[in-house]
Amino acid sequence: MRRLKIAAALAAGAVSIFLTACAGGTPTSLDAIQDQGRIVVGTEGTYRPFSFHADGVGDLTGYDVEITEAVAGKLGVEAQFGEAPWDALFAGLNAGRFAMVANQVSITPERVDSYEFSDPYTVSPGVIVVPKGDTSITSFTDLAGKTTAQSLSSNWYELAQENGASVEAVEGWAQSVSLLEQGRVDATINDRLTFLDYILQTPDAPIQVAAETDDPALMAFAFAKGNTELRNAVNAALEELREDGTLAEISMKYFGEDVSQ
Repeated sequence: MRRLKIAAALAAGAVSIFLTACAGGTPTSLDAIQDQGRIVVGTEGTYRPFSFHADGVGDLTGYDVEITEAVAGKLGVEAQFGEAPWDALFAGLNAGRFAMVANQVSITPERVDSYEFSDPYTVSPGVIVVPKGDTSITSFTDLAGKTTAQSLSSNWYELAQENGASVEAVEGWAQSVSLLEQGRVDATINDRLTFLDYILQTPDAPIQVAAETDDPALMAFAFAKGNTELRNAVNAALEELREDGTLAEISMKYFGEDVSQ
C-alpha cells in the first residue's frame, strides 16, 4: 500500500472551480497529475464542516478540504476543487472529470465494487445523545420504551426502532437536538461527527453521549476503479500526515478531538 515514498512539499492553496471547468484534459493518473502539477478533486462545497464556503461566500474550506490540500502538498501538486451535488460527484469521477472525490464518502461493500478507496481519514461511530446528567440510557437496549427524535429516511431511525424506541419524526439534527433540549424526547441517535461539531459550536449545550455503536463508519477518498497507483500514492501521503500529526491537528480544529483514526 505504501509503494511510493512522497517527498514533503508546501501545501498549495486550493482553487475552487465549477464542475464544467473540470471536463476535458483533467489529469487522473499519478504521472499526469504530477506532470501538470494539479489534482482535480470533486466535492459538494455545501457540506459544513467538511466542504463549504464560510458565510456562503469566499474560499472553499472545511475538514475534507484541508486534508485534501495537505495530501496534495505531499504529492507536490496543487489541489483544484470541482464543486457538484452529491450524485454528480460520482458521475464526474466515472467520466474522468475528477481524479478523486473528497466528501466524507463512507466505505461500503457496494461502493467498493465500483470504486477504489484510500485508507480512511475519518472514523465515526453512531452515538446516542441524551440530556446532560441523564443516566437512564447507557446502551442501545436501554432505548426500549423511550422516545427518540430521528429523520425517517436515516439508518438511525431503523436502529432506534430495532431497539424498541418510539420515534418522533424530524427533518434532521437541528430539530432533533431542539426537541431533546426541550425535554420532549428522551434521546436522539446520530453520528459522532455531528455531535462533536455541534458541541464545538455550542459548548454549553446541555447534552451528552450515552453510548456508541461498535461498528464505526469509515470515510475515505474515492477514485475510479482501477486507479490503484493514485490511491497508493494518496495512502502514502495520508500515512505521512498521520505520523507527523497533521491529520490530528486538522481533526482537533474542526471537532475538538482526533477523528482520523
